[in-house]
Amino acid sequence: MDFYQIMAALQVLFVPLIILVVVSIKQINEYERGVMFTMGRYSGTKLPGWRLVVPVFQNMKKVDIRTKAVDVPDQEAITKDNVSVHINAVIYYKVSNAEKSFIEVENFYYAVSQLAQTTMRNAVGETTLDELLKNRDGIARRIQEIVDKATDPWGIKVEAVELKDIVLPADLKRTIAKEAEAEREKRAVIIKASGEVAAAENMAKAANMLSAAPGALHLRTLQSINDLSSDQSNTTIWMVPVEGLRALESIGKMTINK
Repeated sequence: MDFYQIMAALQVLFVPLIILVVVSIKQINEYERGVMFTMGRYSGTKLPGWRLVVPVFQNMKKVDIRTKAVDVPDQEAITKDNVSVHINAVIYYKVSNAEKSFIEVENFYYAVSQLAQTTMRNAVGETTLDELLKNRDGIARRIQEIVDKATDPWGIKVEAVELKDIVLPADLKRTIAKEAEAEREKRAVIIKASGEVAAAENMAKAANMLSAAPGALHLRTLQSINDLSSDQSNTTIWMVPVEGLRALESIGKMTINK
């Protein structure tokens, strides 16, 4: 066998081998993990890089481990006080265990979405409408805890749940608006009454101070006359101090006694 025959034989052997190796190399990106199966049995989780997967005998499934945002569709739920509301949310989760997410559940994307919908309806059914509107963050945390606990055997970590919209019936919106308007009017009346009480107390204190100081009321009267004199009105108001009236009354009594 000469040299050319040997080279031809090597080509026949190595070319298919090289093609087989190239086809067998699988790339795993940094945000992925490779779940390896050898003859149908789980044989390990591969880290990012190039990995050799032997055809026929081995099979590898890539799992994305990045955080995912899943929009939970609009759900109709009935609160504890029998009010029908429409509510939707968004759930943030990531794969914490690649092999579990592939082996323990058929489709974790669909499973997490369905579980979040059911849990959200149940959580809303356990709260009243007032609690739902006032404590959205608390209800969202409760949903997160329930879903996270249920998905832990699947290798899923729920990072957050946010309630986006709570849609109320139109007649209930009008009722709440009327209630809010009545509450604002109530506060306005209370504030006005408090102001009147404070003003009355201040006027009473001022009257006591003026009556306690001799001549103070007369000075106040003169100040009032001075203020009125600055007005360009043709009408002139003359104010007689109470002390003057009392003096005239005393003089009248003395004259009668004489």
